[in-house]
Amino acid sequence: MTVSFTHLVNKVKTAILVSFALVLLSGCGDQREQVYLNGPTMGTSYNIKFIDQEGLPTVEAIQTEVDKKLELVNDQMSTYRKDSELSRFNQSTASTPFTVSKDTATVIKEAMRLNQLTMGALDVTVGPLVNLWGFGPEARPEVVPTDEELSARRAIVGIQHLNVTETTVTKDIPELYVDLSTIAKGWGVDVVANYLEELGITNYMVEVGGEMRVKGNNKENVAWRIAIEKPSVDERAIQEIIEPGHHAVATSGDYRIYFEKEGVRYSHIINPITGKPIANKVVSVTVLDKSSMTADGLATGLMVLGEEKGMEVAKQHNIPVFMIVKTQDGFKEIASEAFKPFLK
Repeated sequence: MTVSFTHLVNKVKTAILVSFALVLLSGCGDQREQVYLNGPTMGTSYNIKFIDQEGLPTVEAIQTEVDKKLELVNDQMSTYRKDSELSRFNQSTASTPFTVSKDTATVIKEAMRLNQLTMGALDVTVGPLVNLWGFGPEARPEVVPTDEELSARRAIVGIQHLNVTETTVTKDIPELYVDLSTIAKGWGVDVVANYLEELGITNYMVEVGGEMRVKGNNKENVAWRIAIEKPSVDERAIQEIIEPGHHAVATSGDYRIYFEKEGVRYSHIINPITGKPIANKVVSVTVLDKSSMTADGLATGLMVLGEEKGMEVAKQHNIPVFMIVKTQDGFKEIASEAFKPFLK
């Protein structure tokens, strides 16, 4: 049985991107035979749809290989498996290089690149702060930490204390703790999607815990369409419909996981720079990219940055980004120029 990566920054993307299994939006077209696979992984589930074609292995063989590949990701990057590569690195207090797989090194490298791109807003070492605020595996009571507690945790957080090569990871403070939950589910999607492409499959949709990547057309032979959910805890309704083409889609939202204390709402998404929950008005960020791993990390990083800085980064790097922002009258939508062609 697979084990959850973490409660850290649980972005409830299965709910936010509502179209995968529940609302497939399509038009009329020619019906084709569609294969559907699903199963447990990473404390959540995977769902795969692809159009059958000649020359493929049996459906059972494909699912066996998918399960094997996702199990490997767990063995490499889970923080709940005490013997995973990442857990063993976190348990180590040595400042010498720690040998890891090429896959783990690749994901950590991308996390470090996105940290720079988001001006420090995405930080995979922020776990101790998330735990302090009661949203991590420590399962602390929902209390506001003291300044002294915050200062102590901030002292052991910071991606600048991490170094990675093709085969090793090194920390320069013994307490450094790396959690890849903001990016590793996306990596799992990419691993499965790349496997389908190796088989020659050109029409597919892959989803793991709400992270998605699509290519080609659905069973009606029209492009896959994805519905972005309205940011409401009381209903499940569609905010917008997008047609992502050959892209991954990731959405980060903070409107379902939080706690309130003395009239103040504390989000589960922590700003690594302040050490505190984000306090901006952005409630949902959707990002498109060729890589699900990259879209996954960017959605969280841009959420932390907020409306102005986040959209500034999107413009500077030509990133397709869609934000839903809370206003006095309800919500407003903001789409980067790169995102607008995907709106339907």
